Amino acid sequence: MKKIFTIIVLTVFTAILAVSCSKVLITGRSQVLLYDQGQITSLSNQAYIDLMAKSTISSDQRNVKMVREVGERITGAVANYLKQNGLERELEGIRWQFDVVKSDQVNAFCLPNGNIVFYEGILKITNTPDLVAVVMGHEIAHALAKHGNERMSQEALVGVAGQALSQFVGSESQKTQAIFGLAFNVGSQLGVLLPYSRKHEYEADRLGLIIMAMAGYDINVAPGFWQKMSQGGSNMPEFFSTHPSDERRIQNIMAVIPEALKYSPAK
Repeated sequence: MKKIFTIIVLTVFTAILAVSCSKVLITGRSQVLLYDQGQITSLSNQAYIDLMAKSTISSDQRNVKMVREVGERITGAVANYLKQNGLERELEGIRWQFDVVKSDQVNAFCLPNGNIVFYEGILKITNTPDLVAVVMGHEIAHALAKHGNERMSQEALVGVAGQALSQFVGSESQKTQAIFGLAFNVGSQLGVLLPYSRKHEYEADRLGLIIMAMAGYDINVAPGFWQKMSQGGSNMPEFFSTHPSDERRIQNIMAVIPEALKYSPAK
């Protein structure tokens, strides 16, 4: 019975992968997206409302103006590229909005629905339009590549596999179940979830530089920005980190610059 159940689960699992496979814009990487864009947008809208209810909008008009101008220039360039290539559907469910919140935290993010938030802390480092564009391009790339949907889909698939495992070892002793459970949890995190998170970061770096170049910004400032960010980086080994190590990240960015320059507008 357990064998039959496992076969059924694996069959369904394979079918899900087959019908949900998509490709990332520009990079062409295959990805599995299980969730409808409407669901993702709804979740993002609520997350934005919850966040802003606990945040204070920055009163630094210079920074607010710079973030919005850079954001509008990059998203405008992206929209033009997508239109020229018949890919307008890639913006389904995305409505760009740019905010700066009062906080010393060195961070910025973009929700899958296009809500982009910069913290004042990161603007002490990104104090020019080109540097803001490095971060803006990276965060917009996460939304364009549908990394939020993909990460949720990965976790859902891990959950399905976990259910299959629990059925398979259900009649075993508690000790055996505990061993299987621990092995599954550690294996799924290190073998599935964290590597994809690193892959997302590398991909966002690559796409970010490309769309930054599309908008005519100086992408050569990117390595210096990440070097400066690395001064406060984590000492965790790369394999156990959700983000790439700074050294490898900078090497990858340097390697992408020639490709990104091909997308720069004609002088």
